[in-house]
Parts: sequence; structure tokens; C-alpha cells
Amino acid sequence: MTSSGVTLSKATLEDAAAIYAMQLEAFMPLLEKYQDYETNPANETMERLLERMNQEFVDYYIIRNAGNAVGSIRVKKTGEHEYWLGQICVLPQCQGQGIAQQAFALIEEIYADAKTWGLATVLQEERNCYLYEKLGYKRTNETREINDKMTLCFYEKSEG
Repeated sequence: MTSSGVTLSKATLEDAAAIYAMQLEAFMPLLEKYQDYETNPANETMERLLERMNQEFVDYYIIRNAGNAVGSIRVKKTGEHEYWLGQICVLPQCQGQGIAQQAFALIEEIYADAKTWGLATVLQEERNCYLYEKLGYKRTNETREINDKMTLCFYEKSEG
């Protein structure tokens, strides 16, 4: 799957170390900022990542730009034609280049049967919220306060 230089490749267990390293690099600034040791992927163990990768209803993809691995995305099938996006990351030095937008477009092509997409992000990270809204995601009324610095907010996108 290609979209002007951005490609997605389905990850295998051999890719786990690369995904783990990218998650650490991409999410560490947020971990330091919000001290969210419960949900931040930078605090996830390699064992937990491997557990998730082994789930039959979960797919991981490596996001590449011009052939270089620049991020990853996890797709979890939550129901009939329903998917949840998690651990979406683009390396800090590659952010702001439209890579995530292109990756979302590719994911939506791959899972063309999807009627509903869901995801959660940090309410205080306005750039992330803006990106998801720009991609057609609508905020739900659900929020989850993680600590006094950070709240998760939830988004949903329905097709058709």
C-alpha cells in the first residue's frame, strides 16, 4: 500500500524490536510530560508488545516514508466491521509531514469493510485532537482522567 512515499507493511514478530524502539522514542516525551505510567506505550514492556502482537484479532503495521521505518500503528478488531486504532506513533523528527494522515488513509483502504473506527488520545495534546478531527473522527462524550495532568478522550469515525 503506497500513498506518495508513505507505505504500510504488516509487522511480524521479527519487527517487534523495531516497533518497541519507535514507541519508546515517540511516546517518551509524553510520558515525561504527563507521568502516565498506566497507559503510555513508552512504559509498555517488550513482553506486553509481543503479547499484543500474538493476539489473533490484532495487526501491527510499520509506517514507512521513502522506505524508512518512521512509525507504527496497531489495529484491533473489536467487532463485526469495528476496529480500534492504538499505539499510533510517528517518530518525533518525522512528525508534521502528513505521514500520519497518509497512514490513516492506507489503513482505511486495507480495512475497507470497517463501518466504525475508534481511538483514544490525550485531551491536552491539541495537535493530536486536531489531526483526528481533520481525518473525520468525532469526539465522543467519554473521557478518562488518568491523573491531574492528563485526560484521555475518545474518538469515533463511522463510514457510510
